[in-house]
Order: sequence, then structure tokens, then C-alpha cells
Amino acid sequence: MLFSAAQLSATPLNVRVVDSKGWPVREAVVTFRSNGSSTRPPALGNYKVSQKDMQFHPFVLVVPVGAKVSFPNLDPTRHHVYSFSPAKKFELKLFARDQSRSVLFDKPGVVALGCNIHDAMTAFIMVADSRWTAKTGANGMVHFADAPSSPGRVSVWHPYLRAKANVVEQTIPAGNRNATFTVALRTPPMAMSHGY
Repeated sequence: MLFSAAQLSATPLNVRVVDSKGWPVREAVVTFRSNGSSTRPPALGNYKVSQKDMQFHPFVLVVPVGAKVSFPNLDPTRHHVYSFSPAKKFELKLFARDQSRSVLFDKPGVVALGCNIHDAMTAFIMVADSRWTAKTGANGMVHFADAPSSPGRVSVWHPYLRAKANVVEQTIPAGNRNATFTVALRTPPMAMSHGY
């Protein structure tokens, strides 16, 4: 299917994610994929997941395919960071305070992180293959200033979302520049609540 230049022009797109009570959902990853074009994000920037106060920071990190992520340890104890996720399997064996290791994330998908010593430590890295991928803040909103105005799909992923693969999607017709998702979330384990 071909789209005219006008249909492929950039138009701001706003996506809102709320729970079943209407409260904003933060840490949800929103992705827009246009039917008329596909643009991978550049693998630029400094990305990191710190270990501090026996938690990973941030809880959810969005990076482009090809990004290198550092894992600095800011705790007085050693950590052993790993993932068994299909998008990236890796293991960073014991490293101490003020030491850091790096990992290259070369395939799209969700990477669940854990610490082999501290089971309550969890976090997630979303490796994005669309440049229109972002994480909601405390207001549950994502704003894409330059999304194509052609029709496409918006997906929302959250680690506690009650859906297959923790993802819900909806089609966005051409010209519709606002979307709202009402999602159901599982209750997180107490040690992993991250404020939910």
C-alpha cells in the first residue's frame, strides 16, 4: 500500500495509559509502528542500569537496537547481573562497588534483569526497533512529536500488564493523533513494587 507525502508527514501523537480505576500508569513502554514507513532508532546515547540500595535503577529502560548499556554498581555489596531472555542472554559475574560492566543489546525485545545473589532485584530493558518508542512518566503519557500521520499500530507493554506477553495493541487510523489505553495490571510482588 502506498501513501502520499501528505499522509507520511509528521504529526504529533499523544498516547495515554491508565489503569482500570483511571489512574495514570507509569513505566509502560509505548511503541508506534506506521503502516507507511519504518524507521529504526539510532544507537546513540549513554545508557545505564545502576545497582543502588539493592535495586536496579531505572526499573524500566528503553534503548534502541545496537545500544551498549553499562551496569555500574553503587552498592557496598557485590552483584551478579544476568538475563535469560531470548532478546539477550548474558551474565555479569560478581563485581564490586564502583565497578561497572557493559552489554551490547543487538536484538529487539524485552530483556528481564535479575541479580543472582539478591532475588528481589528485578528490572527490564526494552530494546526498541521503532524510533517511536518511549516510556510513560508519572502522568501516564507519551508524546511523539514527529510520528507519521499515516495509519499504524500502537502497542503498550508493561511488566505487570494482564495480557499475553504483557502487551496490548490498537490500530490508529490516519489523522487520529490521540489514543488512550485502559489496562489491567497484576499486583507486583511486595519486594518488587517500585511504587505501584
